[in-house]
Amino acid sequence: MSQRAGSADLPLHGGRVPHWLGDRMTRLGTLITEAIVHHYGRDEFLRRLAHPFWFQSFGSVMGMDWHSSGITTSVLGALKRGLKPRAGELGLHVCGGRGAHSRKTPQELVSIGERVGLDGEGLATTSRLVAKVDSAALQDGFDLYLHGFIVADDGHWVVVQQGMNGDKRQARRYHWLSEGLESFVDSPHAAIEGRSQGEIVNLADRRAEHSRRGQLDLLATLGPDRIIREAAALLRAEAPAPEPAEQPMLPHLIMPAHHDVRESDVNMRRLHGNLAAAADRGPADFAELLLVPGVGARTVKALAMVAEVVHGAPCRFSDPARFSIAHGGKDRHPFPVPLKVYDETIAVMKSAVQKGRLGREEELQALRRLDDQSRQLERYVTGPDLKEIIAGEFRQSADFGGRSVFGWEEPSAE
Repeated sequence: MSQRAGSADLPLHGGRVPHWLGDRMTRLGTLITEAIVHHYGRDEFLRRLAHPFWFQSFGSVMGMDWHSSGITTSVLGALKRGLKPRAGELGLHVCGGRGAHSRKTPQELVSIGERVGLDGEGLATTSRLVAKVDSAALQDGFDLYLHGFIVADDGHWVVVQQGMNGDKRQARRYHWLSEGLESFVDSPHAAIEGRSQGEIVNLADRRAEHSRRGQLDLLATLGPDRIIREAAALLRAEAPAPEPAEQPMLPHLIMPAHHDVRESDVNMRRLHGNLAAAADRGPADFAELLLVPGVGARTVKALAMVAEVVHGAPCRFSDPARFSIAHGGKDRHPFPVPLKVYDETIAVMKSAVQKGRLGREEELQALRRLDDQSRQLERYVTGPDLKEIIAGEFRQSADFGGRSVFGWEEPSAE
């Protein structure tokens, strides 16, 4: 499976991220990033960002709307805020953003290049070219409004950008990765698929090479006589030339329009594995090992999903909705964000990452074992259905400091 680029179709929804969630997303997103870099290196983190399913799961585990376009803006914003103070140590820099911020990307890249010794002007050109390909060479009915460029100190990069189709109330996200990229105009995406939006013009497809050359030729000679001759030649053609073989498919994520989390959105076998692993390891074991006061059973469930975001293979993220079970959603779907659980998750991750920097791997390895346990148990464990799981979270919501954009949760009348 190519990892050069991918795409995601998402309902156009998200809204402003409240401060109480945005601050926590910044902290948790930074800690997850550092854990991935610690275990697997910067290049692997860039590969993760280039994978549409992982990116959506990353946003879901941080409490964003699990299925919506708002994940793109909020995740990039959280990483930009959180990684900036850590840029010297991690060697990762996040540029761009939405609207006016996207237009500042080239100058941000030039500035970073001057600081760390990269070809900032070359990176700025790359930023402009990637944006041009997805806005001009690829005409699919989506107008770009967000451009995020993440670059490492060694010059490797990933681009995440998003377009909007206002009439359809949908957004499409495009992922690019420098690794393995040989040409910006010869199938850099490997594949762009999605819901039918009418005719798509993709001059960045390798099968459009003849068309690109012809257009350049016409522009060079630019005269009405030549254009007429070319048009006549096309009309006289008896049959189209055979197309090259189909291009390799990238993972393409199409999210549903419904807002609630349904059992059809979740791989229940994996979810039951997550929950069983958390119960099997036991909160007492984790509290003793991680030395974080107050870590309870509910937090260990959240940590099982955070651990999978850190350690899981790409095939594990085909159901991003499952990761919303960790910390809920700001819009109350699947349930209000349990802030006490969220804060304990951050505390555990912070402790593990800080000690990992000092070479003390016990806590990071404990989280890794939790993920391993999930995959072993999911082969045979069973559990309650999704409606029962979500209903239980709603009942306990007030006890865990449940909060959404609609306010704090009131204690149950029961």
